[in-house]
Amino acid sequence: MKPLNVGVIRTLLQGELIHGTDDGVVTAAVFYNRQEIEQTNTLVFLSRKEEVSWEQLKRCGPCVIITDIPVADLADGHGQTIIRVKNLVQAQWRFIEYYRGLFDIPVITITGTCGKTTTKEMIKHLLSVDHNVQASISSINEPRKSFGYLLGIDDTTDVAVFEHGLGNPGNITHQCMIYQPTIGIITNIGAHHLDGCKTLEGYIQAKGEIVKGVAPDGVLILNADDQNTKQISLADFTGKVVYIGVNDTADLRATDIRYGHGGMQFTLHLRQMKYPVFVPGFGEHQVYNALAALAAVHEIGIGISEAAKRLATFGGLQRHLEMSEGIGGSTIIDDTWTINPTSVEAALKVLDHIGQGKKVVLLLGDIKRLGDYELQYHQQIGSLVAKRKVHTLITIGTKAEEIAKQAKRDGFRGKIHAFPKVTPEIEAILEKTLDPNSLLLIKGPMSSRSMIELAERLKNHHF
Repeated sequence: MKPLNVGVIRTLLQGELIHGTDDGVVTAAVFYNRQEIEQTNTLVFLSRKEEVSWEQLKRCGPCVIITDIPVADLADGHGQTIIRVKNLVQAQWRFIEYYRGLFDIPVITITGTCGKTTTKEMIKHLLSVDHNVQASISSINEPRKSFGYLLGIDDTTDVAVFEHGLGNPGNITHQCMIYQPTIGIITNIGAHHLDGCKTLEGYIQAKGEIVKGVAPDGVLILNADDQNTKQISLADFTGKVVYIGVNDTADLRATDIRYGHGGMQFTLHLRQMKYPVFVPGFGEHQVYNALAALAAVHEIGIGISEAAKRLATFGGLQRHLEMSEGIGGSTIIDDTWTINPTSVEAALKVLDHIGQGKKVVLLLGDIKRLGDYELQYHQQIGSLVAKRKVHTLITIGTKAEEIAKQAKRDGFRGKIHAFPKVTPEIEAILEKTLDPNSLLLIKGPMSSRSMIELAERLKNHHF
């Protein structure tokens, strides 16, 4: 965080100094009970509705407290600088608006059902060669983290790139108010978080909140081939729209897409120019991630040739279709980062290419947060599996069992096993099944520690 003078903050928030002086400097800021106070000289927003431990604040202090607690209850300053404001929520937003306004830098935010983390990490990789980049950590993208990520921007920051978390309508609007993005990206929109958004249409509109959140003269990067993204209205957006995809309508278009050694090769078309591109990681979805990342850094001023050169050295992410040798000399594809219908279909398409002539084994877990559509989407995945040449299908979880049932109803010819949870019996089946000609995809929710640990044992031969 950029150090700020206490007096400047008090004036900004139109606060009354109850204890302490205006002379100090704060070097961090938190919402009390939402983030931990990790250092002295922290600006703490404290609501009168919250139960406060003044002893804790003493241990962490000295701090500067911004609060709406009545003056009569603040007779003892507890050794802290205390500034009282009439409306704490307004003070918080006034501070956020002020702090974001201190930095005239590109801020990129990304939403979508799949590919957010990969695209964000690609952008960070491409920019970090010659820019100081502030970014959200891994896929930790929930709205309550946004304030801390914003404060990670300081005078040394050249560019910021953040993911949007979405559990309910309004989440992206809230984050955009904090980040004030100059470039917004929607990777794709499938079915997810239907428990919070109720319907697919509601989920699409919640994703579309990014359109109003991007600066009026900013840039939107959209997937021209994604049908759900096309349902989002752009009528009120006054900035620039850049489309990526594989069809002629895209501004950045990929052709000649093919599987190479360790990743995807394609030709990128931009205006009248063509560029050869290699992106580590398999699948057409990885091409779309690359196109979005290349489009974003190109808007910042990095040439496509240079960006493509940097992209070829992208390291990929753990547990994102991560391939390694496993038990019995088999190939394990660890995709336990997350699971939703869109990502399952993308993984199956990868297997269609790299699994030819192989003994393909699927290990699929529950898909969560589908609300009233839980049964429908698990059955759809079962139907997708039934269309493919798969040797063995194993499901883990009571929801995933419907994948197995539907595959059987659709005439699946391979072996089927359904388990309510990870058990030693699963490992015994795999030990007998897997050999050097086997390809195992294990895909489950990131909340399933047992599936993640199973994947690790399979990769490390530890049964």
